[in-house]
Amino acid sequence: MPRFDHHVFVCTNERAAEDPKGSCAHKGSAALHQHLKVRCHQLGLKGKVRVNAAGCLDACAQGPAVVVYGANDPPEGVWYTLRTIADVDTVIEQHLVGGAPVDALRMRR
Repeated sequence: MPRFDHHVFVCTNERAAEDPKGSCAHKGSAALHQHLKVRCHQLGLKGKVRVNAAGCLDACAQGPAVVVYGANDPPEGVWYTLRTIADVDTVIEQHLVGGAPVDALRMRR
C-alpha cells in the first residue's frame, strides 16, 4: 500500500545557460517547488502528498517539469509543465485535492 496518496517530483536540474536543452532551474523551478511544499502544508496535506525536488527528469526543454505519481494516476504518472504559481495552485486544487489531472497543463510529448 502506498504511503502517500500522491508523490510529486519537481525538476530542479541546472545546466549551463548555453545548453540547448535549457534547465528547469533557470525557468524558476525552485520557487515553484517551494510554493508547492508550503501550499500543501497549509492545506493540511502532510502525510497525503509528498513533494520532492528531483534531479534531471530529462524534460527540461519543456519545463519546468513536474511529475505526479498517485494511486489513481497512470503507472507512468502525470507529467506537467508548470510555469507559474497559478499553475501550481491549479494542480494542487484539481489534481492533488480533487483527484482530476489538469489536461491543460499536461506536458506535451
